Amino acid sequence: METRDDIRNVAIIAHVDHGKTTLVNELLKQSDTLDSHTEISDRAMDSNDIEKERGITILSKNTAVKYKGKQINILDTPGHADFGGEVERIMKMVDGVLLIVDAFEGTMPQTRFVLKKALEQHLTPIVIINKIDRPGARPEEVVDEVLDLFIELGADEDQLDFPVIYASAMNGTTSFDPDPAKQEHTMDPIFNTILDTIPAPVDNSDEPLQFQVAMLDYNEFVGRIGIGRVFRGRIKVGDQVTVMKLDGTQKNFRVTKLFGFFGLQRLEIQEAKAGDLIAVSGMDDIFVGETVCPADHPEALPLLRIDPPTLQMTFMTNDSPFVGREGDSVTARKLEDRLKVQLHTDVSLRVEDTDSPDAWTVSRPKVIYREIDGKLCEPFESVIIDTPDEYSGSVIDSMAQRKGEMLNMEPSQNGTTRLEFSTPTRGLIGYDSQFLSMTRGYGILNHTFAEYKPVIRNWEPGRRNGALVSINQGKATTYAIMGVEGRGTIFVDPGTEVYEGMIVGQSSRERDISVNVTKGKNMTNVRSSNKDQTATIKKPTHLTLEESLEFLNEDELLEITPESIRLRKRILETNAREKAAKKAARQTQE
Repeated sequence: METRDDIRNVAIIAHVDHGKTTLVNELLKQSDTLDSHTEISDRAMDSNDIEKERGITILSKNTAVKYKGKQINILDTPGHADFGGEVERIMKMVDGVLLIVDAFEGTMPQTRFVLKKALEQHLTPIVIINKIDRPGARPEEVVDEVLDLFIELGADEDQLDFPVIYASAMNGTTSFDPDPAKQEHTMDPIFNTILDTIPAPVDNSDEPLQFQVAMLDYNEFVGRIGIGRVFRGRIKVGDQVTVMKLDGTQKNFRVTKLFGFFGLQRLEIQEAKAGDLIAVSGMDDIFVGETVCPADHPEALPLLRIDPPTLQMTFMTNDSPFVGREGDSVTARKLEDRLKVQLHTDVSLRVEDTDSPDAWTVSRPKVIYREIDGKLCEPFESVIIDTPDEYSGSVIDSMAQRKGEMLNMEPSQNGTTRLEFSTPTRGLIGYDSQFLSMTRGYGILNHTFAEYKPVIRNWEPGRRNGALVSINQGKATTYAIMGVEGRGTIFVDPGTEVYEGMIVGQSSRERDISVNVTKGKNMTNVRSSNKDQTATIKKPTHLTLEESLEFLNEDELLEITPESIRLRKRILETNAREKAAKKAARQTQE
């Protein structure tokens, strides 16, 4: 069977922050792709605004480099568990994977997830042990961990015989030797191993066209763009083709534009053939997994399986007393439009209508239950925790309270312990901040979706402490906060505007406490016999967006504007809220 020896298609996969995007940068710099005067920024592939802010890859993106006259198509995939839907469909587009593993951290939960997807597609792996220069690096032990993981995931004999390259992507160095002193400033070992190990795509361009969409993009001028691989045949601009829809129907359309990828650019091309990774425009409602083929030869490829979301949350318009004060897009329609735009490119996202006309359901942070074989099931996650030895007992106890089942416990070097659990997803919501406090910031928590299991009954996780809730509207004062801070942890600074029903702190008790943080000190013309002292209060705790979401209970909401993040109760009026709580308590008793 003929092959196209001029190209290779590979994906880069790894756990979050193990150096994928930094490595892609070096591959671009040290290949024959960019001009000598071209400069690229750090993590150039992380082009999305949120990616730049967070420093992580969220959306899969592809590029291509030239090396020794051959083109290597590279797909950079997310390493964060929350964006795993981006990873699995990419595996259909490539013939091999570069598995990046941190030389210190070793294999992590997301390493298992992405590697499992690659092995299921029988892809050829190349292992790169990155950050070889990191203090405490243990490259040879990590290689053994990777081999154990391959065996555990059922790799075949060819996959177990994977080549290993040691690298420091940050420094742009690689070698075949685990000794950091033998690193050289070159990416040639990676390029040559790709050309020698990764199989070239089959050249069946003389057969009828088969192009499958694996990613989506959106452009206001040309509409939705389908990105994928030509598995068979040829495709040209102006061709009349048929798209085989997911529901079995067929739609004809004309190819208006074709795009190829080179370096950091997307270039218009006139023709592509089997083995090429391209982008196609011309049909507005094309979706991931659909096959484009000739009208006279409709033959669909197997559908791509995408794990559906496991968490959801509700967005609604703001009805607080401060509505309209901050930001421009404050109407329900603009919020809906923003979500619909995201749907053009994010195939893991679901947006559903709710009973309320001004609210929609979007994934997170409630778990999504499913009925499997007649049993109601909930999502469980694989959790790996690295913690200093002295905190391991507290961590095990806290995970047991959240119904986590410990699968493994083993001591690591440098006085740390690695713990592995299987834990229900709803038990992990809100756990991050508690975990960091418990381990004094030294613990590392990683988790990824594992499977659905029968629901754990008669158990509801959540915040154990109540909230300090404001009973009136006004500006918080130092005097009032001094009288309240003994009841819990304060979230607002003096001078902050608050309203009735707004959460101003966390109670030290299990129940909510209604407080007045706007009360001022009464002034008199009587001089105190004691010397006045400067009023001082503890520094308030300021919650981030993620910490605020973790804090929420069922009867609470998060108000978000471009300038402020406020926690509040669903029912703002104090008397109405207390009546509703009493009614709910009576119903529970009955």
